[in-house]
Parts: sequence; structure tokens; C-alpha cells
Amino acid sequence: MELLPWVEKYRPKKLDEVIGQEHILPLLKSFAEKKSMPHLLFAGPPGVGKTTVALALAHELFGDAFRMNFLELNASDERGIDIVRGKIKDFARTMSVSDVPFKIIFLDESDALTSDAQQALRRTMELYSEVTRFILSCNYSSKIIEPIQSRTAVLRFFPLTKEHVEKMIKKIAHAEGLKVEDKALDAIFYISEGDMRKAINILQGAAFHSKHITESLVFKVSSRAAPKEIKEMVEKALNGNFLAAREHLEKIMVSYGVSGEDVLVQIYKAVSEMNINEKAKVRLIDKIGEYNFRLVEGANEKIQLEALLAQFPVIMEEYKK
Repeated sequence: MELLPWVEKYRPKKLDEVIGQEHILPLLKSFAEKKSMPHLLFAGPPGVGKTTVALALAHELFGDAFRMNFLELNASDERGIDIVRGKIKDFARTMSVSDVPFKIIFLDESDALTSDAQQALRRTMELYSEVTRFILSCNYSSKIIEPIQSRTAVLRFFPLTKEHVEKMIKKIAHAEGLKVEDKALDAIFYISEGDMRKAINILQGAAFHSKHITESLVFKVSSRAAPKEIKEMVEKALNGNFLAAREHLEKIMVSYGVSGEDVLVQIYKAVSEMNINEKAKVRLIDKIGEYNFRLVEGANEKIQLEALLAQFPVIMEEYKK
């Protein structure tokens, strides 16, 4: 039985195989052709290809000598100054063992590094720039100190489009002998929100249950409610039918096992897409934000969600045309 996660099994090995981020790939291909590159900072949300692109670039640069010239570290696991002074410095100071005049250190989730570690890293980047290039990956570039940002070329990664996600899902489905319905593709993108890693994991989870991937199966394995059910619940609340909305909420949480925060995110999406008074929509979203904070702080999910639904008709009444 194949145990390798599909995220790794189908990870592109070459830059030409990477799906999405077309604004970045030509520049990286140029680096690979010229065997020359500056320090890089990849910034963007999770699951959009930052690690994949770094690995593909390293494969193209070093070929069979990839393992000896590429060091991958996750700053969430090793985030202190000692890792910079130890493992990173030891690898950075040695010469490349390929025809490329430098090695690469890929530091994933570098925004998790402590301030002291980032200061030490800045000095290491300066000292060994002739023999080592750094690729730093982060979700929030604002958490990287300015001296490091000024020493790197900052490349922005964006959430993948529906076409990009569907292309990858169809490719994997064909290779694995799966039949994926069009509505299931829509559901996968709805849940993943442009996160390819999440989309592939959803597909693999659904494939454990059946070779025929349906919309309902996708929502079931993802512990998410279908958008139409959330919309129906919100509409009942907005129209003042609180008891029916509360009953609907109970059904969603029991049937799908959805967490309170996930329900709240789906309510936010539903409200954002509704054709209602703009001022009322602003108030509703503000109220959703307030209750999201309450949940993050540890308040009871059911009570808070019901209280939120109870606020909806009050807000709509204020902004009746």
C-alpha cells in the first residue's frame, strides 16, 4: 500500500512542472540557467508553492548533487539563536561540491525565528555570501527584520486560482484512477481557498473512502458544511426565524462535526457574498469578528454561535430600507 502523502508524491521536481505563480517562475528559471542568484525571501500564505519552488530550483541547480548542496530547516522547530550559530553556520561556511559556486540553505517559516536569531542570521548571510545563498520562506514578511529584507530579493506568492487547483487535482485523479465530479472540484477549491497542500490532502482523504469523489464526500472528510446549508441558516437568521436557524446550526455541527471557528468562517463567506444593504453587511461582518475573538479566547462554541445568529435580525431591522 502506498503510504507516501500525495503532497510529496506529486510535488513538482522541476520549475516547468510548478502550477501557478507564473510571475515568479521566469526569474527563477533565469537563476537556474545562469547558476547565479541573490538571497531570496519568499512571502505568501501557506500551501501556495514556496517550499515546492525552492526545492525545484535546487534540483535544477544541483541535479544529482542536490542533497549535498541543499539544507532545509523549519524555523518553527528550530527557532533560536543556537541553530543559527550551529547547524546553519556549519553548513554555510563549507564550499559547494558541484559546478554551481554556492550552496543553498532553505529556511522555512523564517518568520518564526526570534529577533536574536534573525540578527545572528543577518551576520551569517554577510560572512558566507560567496559560498552560500539563503532562501527564506515566510507567511508574513513584516515579521522579518528590515536588515534581512534589504539583503534579499523579496518574491510575493499569491493564493492559487481555481483553475490552478483544478488542474493539479485532475492530474492526481488521473494518475490515481479517481473519478472527481465537477461539484466536488468546486467543493475542494471552496475549502482550500487557494491552498494547494490542503486541496491535495482533501482529495487523498476522500480517496480513502471511495474512488468516486462527490461533493458530499469532500465536505464530509473535510468536516465542513456545504455552502448552501450555511447560506440557508444565515438567511433564516436574517429574516428573524431564530429557532429555525438555531436548529439548522445544530444539524450542521452534529452532521459534519464542524468546529465553531470553521462555522464562523463559513458564515463570514456567506454574508460577504449576499446581496444585502451594504451598511448592514458591514455591521454583520463586524459582529462576526467580535464573536470570532470570543471563540479564540475560549468561549463556548454553541452559545456564541447562537448568540451571533440572534444578533442578525436586530442588525437587519436597523437598516431596513
